[in-house]
Amino acid sequence: MPSLFERQHRIVVLGGGPGGYEAALAGAQFGADVTLVERVGVGGSAVLTDVVPSKTLIATAEAAGAIGDATDLGVQFFARGESGRSVKPEVTVNLRAVNQRLLRLARQQSEDMKQQLVKAGVRIVVGDGRLDGPQRVVVSVGSGKKRTDVDTCDADTVIVAVGASPRELDHAKPDGERILTWKQLYEIDDVPEHLIVVGSGVTGAEFASAYTALGAKVTLVSSRDQVLPGEDADAAALIERVFRRNGMELLSQSRAQSVVRDGDVVRVDLGDGRVIEGSHVLMAVGSIPNTAGIGLEEAGVQLTESGHIRTNRVARTSIPSIYAVGDCSDSLPLASVASMQGRTAVFHALGDAVSPIELRNVTSNIFTAPEIATVGWSQKQIEDGVAQGQIYKLPLASNPRAKMQGVKDGFIKLFARTGSGTVIGGVVVGPKASELILPIALAVEHRLTVDQLARAYSVYPSLSGAVTDAARAMHVVHE
Repeated sequence: MPSLFERQHRIVVLGGGPGGYEAALAGAQFGADVTLVERVGVGGSAVLTDVVPSKTLIATAEAAGAIGDATDLGVQFFARGESGRSVKPEVTVNLRAVNQRLLRLARQQSEDMKQQLVKAGVRIVVGDGRLDGPQRVVVSVGSGKKRTDVDTCDADTVIVAVGASPRELDHAKPDGERILTWKQLYEIDDVPEHLIVVGSGVTGAEFASAYTALGAKVTLVSSRDQVLPGEDADAAALIERVFRRNGMELLSQSRAQSVVRDGDVVRVDLGDGRVIEGSHVLMAVGSIPNTAGIGLEEAGVQLTESGHIRTNRVARTSIPSIYAVGDCSDSLPLASVASMQGRTAVFHALGDAVSPIELRNVTSNIFTAPEIATVGWSQKQIEDGVAQGQIYKLPLASNPRAKMQGVKDGFIKLFARTGSGTVIGGVVVGPKASELILPIALAVEHRLTVDQLARAYSVYPSLSGAVTDAARAMHVVHE
């Protein structure tokens, strides 16, 4: 595609995660002169140490869980013992092999993304980038007194996509062996004997679910009344029931005061005086943006109190030449949002038509077992009067395909505007909820009514048929 300018528009992207990658690719496709600065590899932590590895681990956990649940479907696994009698074999997980595979897949994904950028004509510079004013980036290698500046890039547009890192607490410092962040989990060779997960948000719940399926004893420490605070209350309650049924110990309203290692044992002291001992501790207490020390404030970029970069709906910051995308911005910390922000920022910077990001239409998913997917307005917002809507909940156990597959846990929940029946949100809890939420997301995005959604032909039998069944049950009678 030819450039929109007589002189090539110069774009410098700091960070090659989902947002930075999409921004660089979109800029190159528009004919801009694009430089991507990345220190660890294209894809950033999302691909190398976060989303891709964690979801690959969860896929392994799903496979282990499927084997354990197969008996309910009439499938039994037996081997012959020395006496010739049948014995039930144990399902074991080779965690070293699992971790090697997931890290290999992450590296392959990173290399594929790099080759896409190279093919598109993006210049990739390895190092740490920092702003030297609103339209210049300095690239360095090393740290402290050994830091050396290796390149300077002038830019018409700078896109900051530096991501975020796991939050570390002074009283629970990770050591990479027994006290771990989610980036360090892939360095252990054996399934933990007893994993204590501190933090019951999305990251904590996902890893607690996965390691329970992999055979670890898991204790989940939550400072709130329930796991997944802020999520749909019915979904959170269902996940808690499943967690407990699978043998997980849940400690609600419990705050970890300190985490101390003593040899092969890690002790977690709780605020109420209780002490828990385990073999490993995962600290899943949130993340902090990687915005410190890269020249943002000196360039005039406004930050929030938490250090996130303030952006508008086209990802632009307080400085017209600087955009921010992904987890370092004050938007939703989702890879899909970062990617959309990256493309939107480039389109806006180059003067192309752009649709401002509507966060209300963003779909999110929690990869527990079962999964939880949401889009649009929430039930709480409807009950609080923030949005006007009707609520319908359909248990997945009533769906014929779910019965065939032995699915017992889950539901479809739809929210429709009172009067018009326009779909304004929904929740899916069940296997592959991340896939089942799409028709509801399309309905929200395109303002379809429940009747229009119900008229779509779903396959019989299918789990997606539960979506149209729920929509059909919300039929709006027009007088």
